[in-house]
Amino acid sequence: MVSLSLLETSMAIICFLILHYLLVKTPHGQFPRNWPVLGMLPGLLLSLQRLYDYSVEILELSGLTFPFKGPLFFGMDMLVTVDPANIHHIMSTNFSNYIKGSDFKDVFDVFGDGIITTDSELWKNLRKSYQAMLHHQEFQKFSMSTMTSKLKDGLVPLLDHFAKEGTSVDLQEVFGRLTFDTILILITGSDPRSLSIEMHEDELAKALDDVGEGVLYRHVKPRFLWKLQNWMGLGQEKTMNQANVTFDCVCSTYISSKREEILSTTNGEGEDLLTSFMKLDTTKYKLLNPNDDKFLRDTILAFILAGRDTTASALSWFFWLLSENPHVVAKIRQEIIDNGLTRTGNGQESLDKLVYLQGALFEAMRLYPPVSFGRKSSIESDVLPSGHKVDANSKIIICLYALGRMKAVWGEDALQFKPERWITENGGLKHEPSFKFLAFNSGPRTCLGKHLAITQMKTVAVEILQNYDVKVIKDQKIEPVLGFILSMKHGLRVTVAKRCST
Repeated sequence: MVSLSLLETSMAIICFLILHYLLVKTPHGQFPRNWPVLGMLPGLLLSLQRLYDYSVEILELSGLTFPFKGPLFFGMDMLVTVDPANIHHIMSTNFSNYIKGSDFKDVFDVFGDGIITTDSELWKNLRKSYQAMLHHQEFQKFSMSTMTSKLKDGLVPLLDHFAKEGTSVDLQEVFGRLTFDTILILITGSDPRSLSIEMHEDELAKALDDVGEGVLYRHVKPRFLWKLQNWMGLGQEKTMNQANVTFDCVCSTYISSKREEILSTTNGEGEDLLTSFMKLDTTKYKLLNPNDDKFLRDTILAFILAGRDTTASALSWFFWLLSENPHVVAKIRQEIIDNGLTRTGNGQESLDKLVYLQGALFEAMRLYPPVSFGRKSSIESDVLPSGHKVDANSKIIICLYALGRMKAVWGEDALQFKPERWITENGGLKHEPSFKFLAFNSGPRTCLGKHLAITQMKTVAVEILQNYDVKVIKDQKIEPVLGFILSMKHGLRVTVAKRCST
């Protein structure tokens, strides 16, 4: 009863202050008011539904770095930055001083000790093992054949169905199911077949969606409050706990099935990642235990988190931006023709020639990065290149959404979708430093699956643009959902029509 009273009292205070703030709120174009005791929390809560655009406004006003002051004793103070010099310093130059930290692990606790949440020697062991597996020639072949098969047996029949029926489909959901099936095959060797005309719900995919929303709200709630809700099983935290149970159950099934498969198979190494981790050489990776079910469970979730929603989000925003810029579609299709790509599948060398397509994909990820924000914690005090002082154990937020929209970083046309900004004068792909274009992370934590993700996105884009005309349904509201992954809140309804052969 004491805990419940504390919760109710806290919420009453916050509601009162929000009401008062509404009566005297700060207009757009000014910094949020720093209230006594409550700090800037009321302004944050009021702007929660437009948090991304709000962050753009504040960071532009502040000169790319903004100290956010939370309520006293709530541990919500944070330094928000999109300054490329600061990002380079944090992610590369002084990398050893900036870690995920215990608070980060708390917020992302459902993912356990995977590569996304760990630091120090464990992270080094995990990254080294991931790198060896992802870059292995046999896995590369397995990845390409998996994507090709999933397009042929999953995506194409589905799009053909909706083209024939003349009915609309949520393209974001289609991409989410495509990438979910693909990553599960690569991890476990098993196809959940969620990409189908029936569009049946998959419990693991649903749990991942629930966690994405919960993680964001943990960032904007006082820590004691979401911890209390978690302990009491209330609201979003109850959903997080249920998702955690689903993760444990589904991963346990995959792990036990894979162990039985390995025991009954004598024909050499498997191609999927779970098999590789179960057969891991522990003399090379002393902190990794392939016999520990929790280690394997956390590994499965880390790969799914890295390879499912990120790619689906990027493809969804990409096709929406194409619908707004038909001249870009025409240029991509011409590039496909000029490079002699066929309708029956294309190899890696052919895809590498599609420079303008890659520029368009990068431009979509600049404006709508798959991961909306990054979070770091400092070990020791430091001074950033911007001059801002960082105390030990400070919380630093890097807002990727705002970074891609900063005129000080990308020029006066920062809000425009211009694939040409990625093309050099001689027609090659222009390099932008990772601390400026952070879609694939930066420094020692640069995404190991970057090449794999680009290949998958190009493969899907070529397949659709060669064979279909995609038309976005008018008058639907397109906006990002509040979450760790920058998905579309209401999906992307489209109609699909088969293109005539050329």
